[in-house]
Amino acid sequence: MWRMLQRDEPEDYVVATGEPATVRQFVETAFAHAGLDWAEYVRYDPKYERPSEVDALIGDASKARDLLGWEASVKVEELARIMVDADIQHVSDQLAGATVRIDR
Repeated sequence: MWRMLQRDEPEDYVVATGEPATVRQFVETAFAHAGLDWAEYVRYDPKYERPSEVDALIGDASKARDLLGWEASVKVEELARIMVDADIQHVSDQLAGATVRIDR
């Protein structure tokens, strides 16, 4: 983001790994990292699927690479793990600071 802000003119950039990944793959990785079975927590509704004419969606970050010298250093599986670890830490911090209220 810092490199984007250093440009003289604002532009739109795609920030992506350039590798294919489905939502299901991301969810499976995230839940596995947390030691959970995703199928026990996630409900699937086909009405939210993209139209069938969309075969593959893969982000093209070539503009960011060419103009900013940026390339993805974190891939999808690692991103899922980083996000889970951050959420676990956040909840842990909240619980550590929580106070118990007892009504008498």
